[in-house]
Amino acid sequence: MANKQNVIGAQVRRLRSQRGLTQDQLSAKLQLLGLDISRSGVSKIEAHLRCVADSELPFIAESLKVGIAELFPAKGRKKRG
Repeated sequence: MANKQNVIGAQVRRLRSQRGLTQDQLSAKLQLLGLDISRSGVSKIEAHLRCVADSELPFIAESLKVGIAELFPAKGRKKRG
């Protein structure tokens, strides 16, 4: 895992697929929200080949209709309750 560029790639792919979105469609949603990213950029995030800046997380979360915490792997999240 040390060579991975981000920890959210698998969750982005899973959430995108659950919503029936293609990488092109997710890229378009992100662009409409103000994040300049191509389909290739989305692909690289999902493949853990592109770093994701903290400032990009709100855009990704909003485009997938989830909270920012849901973008992170489950074992990295704290359970509340």
